[in-house]
Amino acid sequence: MEIQQADYRQVLRSFEPQTEFFVGVDSDGCVFDSMEVKHKECFCPMFIKALKLQSVSKFAREVWEFVNLYSQTRGSNRFLAVTRALKLLGERPEVIKRKCHLPSTEALEEWAARTNPLTPAALVAEFERTKNPDFQPFMDWSVDVNRAVKEIMKGVPLFPYVKESLDIARVKADVFIVSQTPTEALKREWTENQIYQYVRYAAGQEVGKKSEQIRCITEGRYAPEKMLMVGDSPGDLKAIKANNGLFFPIVPGREDEYWKKLAEEGLERFFNGTYKGAYEDALLKEFANCLPSDPPWKQ
Repeated sequence: MEIQQADYRQVLRSFEPQTEFFVGVDSDGCVFDSMEVKHKECFCPMFIKALKLQSVSKFAREVWEFVNLYSQTRGSNRFLAVTRALKLLGERPEVIKRKCHLPSTEALEEWAARTNPLTPAALVAEFERTKNPDFQPFMDWSVDVNRAVKEIMKGVPLFPYVKESLDIARVKADVFIVSQTPTEALKREWTENQIYQYVRYAAGQEVGKKSEQIRCITEGRYAPEKMLMVGDSPGDLKAIKANNGLFFPIVPGREDEYWKKLAEEGLERFFNGTYKGAYEDALLKEFANCLPSDPPWKQ
């Protein structure tokens, strides 16, 4: 039986803290070295296939990778990402010259603006309610992506120093997974890699946006200066700052270095109260510099 959003939220709201510290940890691209293979071998090929972008495949690939791996929108929900990717693709002179037909995103955008959480099941429900054919290519794409992920995403490794960091964190903090991956998939992946024992619970996409996940867990339980989110995307940063907490970036392309830094000094600073201020500011500056807002073809 499918667990409803309210049930997931109730689990998070009803737990009893064991410590005075909260540490949230993202999963894909943060704990697991999975973002490159997931987007380049699963999401992007299905983007080209399901949305019939073969005639502009080179540009579709460049756009998809920029949106999802190498820009400020890294880590976005799949339906927000596909909307942004199609808009950027439609602006490219090379695509305009080839007169490639791009699917309309108007209905998808309107649905996304009023729906939470943005899950494949929610999109199917909207299609069944409205019978709007503009949803069909995006449902097909999403199904194809899930199939590809199941077939391809095997044996994806942890980044070095992940286990060491989690082992240090759990001694003094309540550690939670905060992710847009489905909750049951998170539990399975973390259990298979023998790291689920380090966390209290997994908060997945069913709970809502990451900011809502964090609020469900922390509201009325932890002081803001005792809340830390570890993540690799600007969305992780926005989610914890919406709850007035602290952020430790796992900088894309330098993941090993930053997990080592977290294990050797970041967590100690967090627990002894010297994290907020100059130390966090320097980390946030490094993080901001690694992910541009504008694509290279516009510069």
